[in-house]
Amino acid sequence: MLDKASLVKLASTTMPFGKYSGRYLIDLPEEYLLWFANKGEFPQGELGELMQLCLALKVEGLDGLVKPLKPTHRFL
Repeated sequence: MLDKASLVKLASTTMPFGKYSGRYLIDLPEEYLLWFANKGEFPQGELGELMQLCLALKVEGLDGLVKPLKPTHRFL
């Protein structure tokens, strides 16, 4: 799932629940993503796939390439 659209979604989608609710997925701490991975329970669907992609990028040190894609302004 490493395509341009997925990277843009990763940079612009916010976490919908939990401790980091409202944070962009690319800004989630690696430890938080590892917690999901160790439990073997990423959320179902696109959110879980994006979180897994985020973890893979962070492990490889590539998350810095996605951060510039974040929206500059967020409207609530």
